Amino acid sequence: MSDVRSRAEKRVDNKIKFYKDFTVYVVVNAFLAVINWMYTPEFWWVLFPIFFWGIGIFVKFLNAFAFSNRFDSEEYRECKIQEEMKRLGK
Repeated sequence: MSDVRSRAEKRVDNKIKFYKDFTVYVVVNAFLAVINWMYTPEFWWVLFPIFFWGIGIFVKFLNAFAFSNRFDSEEYRECKIQEEMKRLGK
């Protein structure tokens, strides 16, 4: 039961971290966009941090919501141990 709880806690922590990081991403990039618009409207350099930081945010989103960390379970580990034992036994 504690294994299930620890996995659930880890997933919830990932979701909370994503929400916090996404909030910072939106606030900071909005601030940068205003600075960009006020001082250098002829070149939208703000698109670079939006894009590259956005890649990291997207990866965190996938980790928190799309991938269920199937590699982090005891069942997966045990299955891989059995596979390796069969390979070594040949």
